[in-house]
Amino acid sequence: MEKMRDARSVVGEWVGHVAVRSPARLALGAFASVILLFTGLLSLPGATASGERAPFIDALFTATSAVCVTGLVTVDTGSYWSAWGLAIIAIGIKVGGLGIMTLASLVGLAVSKRLGLTQRLLAAGEARATGLGDLRSLLRTVVVVSFSIEIVIALILLPRFLTLDYGVGRSIGYSSFYAVSAFNNAGFTPDPAGLYPYADDFWMLVPIALGVLIGSLGYPVYLNMVRGWRRPRMWSLHTKLTLITVGGLMLVSAGFLAIFEWSNPNTLGAASTNETIGNIFFQSINQRSGGFASFDVGQARETTWLLEIVLMFIGGGSGSTAGGIRVTTLAVLLLAIVAEARGRRDMEAFGKRIGTEVLRGAVAITMIGVSVIVIGTAVFMAQTDITLDRALYETVSAYATCGLSTGVTAGLPPEAKGTLIVLMYVGRVGSLTIAAALALSKQRRVIRYPGERPIIG
Repeated sequence: MEKMRDARSVVGEWVGHVAVRSPARLALGAFASVILLFTGLLSLPGATASGERAPFIDALFTATSAVCVTGLVTVDTGSYWSAWGLAIIAIGIKVGGLGIMTLASLVGLAVSKRLGLTQRLLAAGEARATGLGDLRSLLRTVVVVSFSIEIVIALILLPRFLTLDYGVGRSIGYSSFYAVSAFNNAGFTPDPAGLYPYADDFWMLVPIALGVLIGSLGYPVYLNMVRGWRRPRMWSLHTKLTLITVGGLMLVSAGFLAIFEWSNPNTLGAASTNETIGNIFFQSINQRSGGFASFDVGQARETTWLLEIVLMFIGGGSGSTAGGIRVTTLAVLLLAIVAEARGRRDMEAFGKRIGTEVLRGAVAITMIGVSVIVIGTAVFMAQTDITLDRALYETVSAYATCGLSTGVTAGLPPEAKGTLIVLMYVGRVGSLTIAAALALSKQRRVIRYPGERPIIG
């Protein structure tokens, strides 16, 4: 027992050392290794319903989509994979989700290790507010919180599946799968028909939507809220910006979705008023990161696709299982516009000043994201005969690890599937790598060049 404890201690110290010294390498290596492991498991004959080996490209695509909690699929999840295959996918989602939250939090720890004394004291206060402590307590808290939320969601969904005569075993499996997929913003569904049959079933839609919403806020946010629920004014600036931006995006999304799809007979036009309103709010949560759809996105209007492209690119909260450039990045960019319009020197929010280095990071992350999507879309279109609107939708969904699709993924050639695999990997690991690189490359220069302001606009 003592030897096992010593071994665990050595491994924990090594991981902590690598995380602090090079969190980017840890993220790249960890996710690549896990993806290859689950690709091998999904390549086993027992993973498919037919008992035949899945093509390597489809096993790799599904494993990448699961571990990167994206939700894009080249084969129908519910009918192609066996119960064992579905279990592998669910475990892959869980491992990927835990890895994302943990690595994102470790980046914060790594940054605090590199700060000066004054900044460390400030970071320590922020760490107490967000729950980013030492490595072991961080891992323990992330695991406990995520499992607790998933268990609650599964317990809410279980009675509904039992009423559908799915049987006890299948009901437990489906409710657990949906709970893991929802909280980790993966968008995978074990039902062959997806969520379309439950478009008017709020018992199904509400728990899944809440799971997606909580998961997309980020571990630092909901831990900060739970610990300081009696004093919302004392919540961290990150928490306040995340909540306000997420709420605002949900309202904007719901409003435009109602305008675009209310009269569309192929999506919401044929539904009752209550069902339409329920589906609008369900989609307003899933359009940014969840990837679940209660109607056929491929039948939606192109204006809805444009709306969803923008929302997917924005994504969810930092330190969450959601993708995109993150809502706090958008908030910082908007605050910069407000400060410039008002002629103010500093960006300010809730009585706090936001430094220019944060703005530089936000601009860098946004421009890198745009560049990757433009290049990815160009490559994707060169490999297929898909039009720009659908190609852009698929590439943004892959890079932002959202998982919504217009229905073209299954018919793609192997090279186009490979492009989406790269985009999912870059979109998931790239955000952590970029954040770590930007945060850890800060240098104090003794000599500064004279300033000069070029003309903008």
